[in-house]
Amino acid sequence: MTLTKNNLKEFREKNKLTQEDLAGKLDVSRQTIISIESGRYVPSLELALKFAKLFKCKVEDLFGL
Repeated sequence: MTLTKNNLKEFREKNKLTQEDLAGKLDVSRQTIISIESGRYVPSLELALKFAKLFKCKVEDLFGL
């Protein structure tokens, strides 16, 4: 599956978080954040929901097919 919309980097930068900061908040590796932002990895539903909760937005604001 390929995501056509991936706004994770924009939300992260808007909230002044480094990839390391974001990874720590969600208990994932920095490499996971890098892979999602670059489109090499599609986050699980659980992780996508955690991103949305952290950024106080809808999953659809972050990712789309």
